[in-house]
Amino acid sequence: MCKLHLSRRRFLTVVSPGFVAALSGCFEGSSTGPAEVRWGREFCDYCGMIIDNPRFAAQIRGGDPRKLWKFDDVSCGVLWRARQSWENEEKTEFWVGNSATGKWIDGKKAYYLSGMKSPMGYDYGAVAEPKDGALTFEAYRDRVIAGGSRSECVTLSLVRN
Repeated sequence: MCKLHLSRRRFLTVVSPGFVAALSGCFEGSSTGPAEVRWGREFCDYCGMIIDNPRFAAQIRGGDPRKLWKFDDVSCGVLWRARQSWENEEKTEFWVGNSATGKWIDGKKAYYLSGMKSPMGYDYGAVAEPKDGALTFEAYRDRVIAGGSRSECVTLSLVRN
């Protein structure tokens, strides 16, 4: 039978990279794309409500150092994003839940349909393909901003930012 003898230094040299790799999955280490959401356990960065429906959730990645923010309603994301100085930077990412599948799609390329029951009552949902009556991102954004916030929790988001 073979005995394996490792010095403390050799053990740390061999094992440390494995620990680092294992722990890296615990952090939002990617600098692009949407991150995993802990449904029912994370809160909207705009209104403070719990994020629990992938069909209406949104994520924004931008600014410096490409931080990620999460939202329970696509419109919360739009209103929050409009307040950021880096809103229109090309590298700013806006990910939304497809209202039909719950899968992440690019929010700037998505189309928005009204008449859906969204978490905060803005009642828009995103789809990947154009449909009758759907708005482009720009038209949707303008409509949501013109309508203003429907959340009484907006002061919370102002305090947190």
